[in-house]
Amino acid sequence: MRMRARLTAFGISAVVLLLDRATKLLIESSVPRWDAWVVIPGIFNIIHTENRGAAFGMLADSTAEWRAFVLVGLSLVVTAFVAALLWQSTAPSSKDGWGMRTALALVVGGAVGNLYDRLSQGAVTDFLQVFIGTYEWPAFNVADSAISIGAALLLLDLIRHWRQPDGSRNAAQAH
Repeated sequence: MRMRARLTAFGISAVVLLLDRATKLLIESSVPRWDAWVVIPGIFNIIHTENRGAAFGMLADSTAEWRAFVLVGLSLVVTAFVAALLWQSTAPSSKDGWGMRTALALVVGGAVGNLYDRLSQGAVTDFLQVFIGTYEWPAFNVADSAISIGAALLLLDLIRHWRQPDGSRNAAQAH
């Protein structure tokens, strides 16, 4: 049973990585850099950007050596840590449920997708641009979406278990 859980969890990570790579390759080959295709006027665009920094462009203006050390090094450490958590959550002795495994799998797949870009190109390709009224959300990609959804699922799973009495926690995790 747990072997199937492990295959499913790491399969989710692999699907996220493949979708991320496929969409980024499509954008890189079809949309000129810094060009935008309006999909829903005032709400959603496809845009080809390259983010040399972290989330929302943080550290983008740092020196290349410092930025690479921090972003790649930190990404490697965090990805390895989350992958280890995913491995443990699928171990036969684990009490973690499908919500926790799915959340961790999404984070691992997204982290590996963006890490691949940083290692191969020195920047992450972003292409989804959303507007909410006059606010423009920073461009993002499939990997960013998977990480965000995974983080939200982790938070929901933690809240759900935090609110359960100790006795019912193990029963809920078994499902």
